[in-house]
Amino acid sequence: MKQAQVCVVGGGCVGLTLALGLAKANISVVVIDAAAKQVLPGADYALRVSALSLASQALFESLNVWPEIIAQRARAYTHMDVRDQDSFGKIAFNSAELDLPQLGHIVENDIIRYALIKELEKHSQATLMLDTRYQQIHQSDNDVFITLDSGEPVIAKLLVAADGANSAIRKQFNLPITFKDYDHNAIVATVKTAEVHNNTARQIFLPSGPLAFLPLPDEHSHSIVWSTTPEHCQQLLAMDNTQFNKAVMAALDGQCGLCDVQSERVAFPLKMRYAQKWLSGKVILMGDAAHTIHPLAGLGMNLGLKDAAYLTQLLSSQQGEFANERLLRDYERTRKLDAQKHIAMMQGLKELFAGTNPIKKLVRGVGLTMVDNLGPIKQLFAKQAIGK
Repeated sequence: MKQAQVCVVGGGCVGLTLALGLAKANISVVVIDAAAKQVLPGADYALRVSALSLASQALFESLNVWPEIIAQRARAYTHMDVRDQDSFGKIAFNSAELDLPQLGHIVENDIIRYALIKELEKHSQATLMLDTRYQQIHQSDNDVFITLDSGEPVIAKLLVAADGANSAIRKQFNLPITFKDYDHNAIVATVKTAEVHNNTARQIFLPSGPLAFLPLPDEHSHSIVWSTTPEHCQQLLAMDNTQFNKAVMAALDGQCGLCDVQSERVAFPLKMRYAQKWLSGKVILMGDAAHTIHPLAGLGMNLGLKDAAYLTQLLSSQQGEFANERLLRDYERTRKLDAQKHIAMMQGLKELFAGTNPIKKLVRGVGLTMVDNLGPIKQLFAKQAIGK
């Protein structure tokens, strides 16, 4: 039998970040995850990457995992270029305008997970149970009981469900969600371009959806996330590499020259999920189990990391009964409000930039041009983009 103050189900980046923060605060924690221990990616870039904000970088620095992330593979980006293909609107800014060394970093998710596990293994307060599944979860007024597939019990004062967008724990405890199909699929791939990326994160809004071009460590390589209609997605997937390369270059208006796809193309549907309740007794939701949003601003990972940071702060500074209801309600209320704000913002942006309506095109063009030309507003926009 294993006992801990906190059991985290889900060993992705968000769950591991919470576990590491708690272990460093001398709070005992068990992590249960069906996935195996993370190995470093090989020479080829992994398809799933995150645009880590400066706030997320600061969090990883405080947890002593940032040096390992940088030692493996990461690319700082210093410029952002956002434009609407269907109007004259454009906004561009750089780190120098904000007196910052960079705006953020593009990092493969596998590298983040590897660095977190490596640091967690140093802490006696943390128990990693990877490649492990659970059978049942029950709770009393004071404890949560988890039975593993092996039959071994785990007892904790708090269970954190960080088990992803299709969270089985959220379903078991009947925590209702608000659900919206964005009617978009996202294609991810790695692309090389004839011209260097100049440490610039690019996003172009097309009538069918946004295309993000994110700079990777090799100066000619980019991770792309192309969000588009399911019908267009199927057309793009059916293309041979030559056709796909031409489609990508045309969508980006040739900003980086000729394109050459380097990886397979993988697509997945985009859905907004928002849990109406995040708490059931001593079971609480975090990360994608609580909220998923459109990737057009690259905020998903950063939003989950903010969940982890806030719960760590509350649990490590509380007095009296561990993980009491007042504290858990504080976490639920605060993080729900932030998630609601970002979900609404993403929905508004998606709707504004969708389609070819002439009025929308004019609003987009005028709006982006005004932001680009007005210093104080532009700085506010930029600070929102980097998580400040």
